[in-house]
Amino acid sequence: MNMSKTAIVTGASSGIGFAIAKAYLARGYNVVGNARSLARLQSAAKELGNPENFLLVPGDISKQETALALFSQAEKHFGKVDVLINNAGIFISKPVGDYTEEDINSILDTNLKGFFYPSQAAAAHMVRNGSGHIISITAAIAMQPNTKMPALLPVMVKGGLNHAVRGLALELASANVMVNGIAPGIIDTPLLPNDEQSQSMLKQLAPTGRIGATKDIVDAVLYLTDSNFVTGTVLVVDGGSTAGNW
Repeated sequence: MNMSKTAIVTGASSGIGFAIAKAYLARGYNVVGNARSLARLQSAAKELGNPENFLLVPGDISKQETALALFSQAEKHFGKVDVLINNAGIFISKPVGDYTEEDINSILDTNLKGFFYPSQAAAAHMVRNGSGHIISITAAIAMQPNTKMPALLPVMVKGGLNHAVRGLALELASANVMVNGIAPGIIDTPLLPNDEQSQSMLKQLAPTGRIGATKDIVDAVLYLTDSNFVTGTVLVVDGGSTAGNW
């Protein structure tokens, strides 16, 4: 049995999730990658060189059976899970009156259920083992909304997750399970529009006048992974956008 540490990463086929998976693999971790599409996971694995310790578990992360499958497959292949990264998420920016029922269901499914079910499975698994890390990717805009980017649904759900991180951290602290969040600002991923006008507007959402890189989030993830005395915190990585007015 492979005795290296194991991380589960949701939304691992691209963007921040892919960068996190790549970083853990570089550290010698086993990585269990989840995404809705097997084809996209296979494409990500190919880009990573098809490593033997990158296990692909496709499925809808809003379904409890997907979360349970992630942990059962991880245990079967690698023994136990040391880290869960709740990364899968969607962001829909609209004026409040323009949100549709489909938007609401999508946000609740991916961002809320996609946090709850994996975290629930992780809690049971990690309490049994007496250690672990649960790290959730939330959103800086949920900590300080901005009229330049109206986003009530993400603010509502991701804001709740920022508090859920603290609640779960307290619940699992006696079992030596560290629970934290990372609240990114605008990060350069394939989902970000790359036309000049959009890029210029997005840069104005932080006082640094820059868009962050996936490495900025990876660095925060690895810091929290390495810490055994940081729990119940939401680490903001946003170029200063939540520091105040500018």
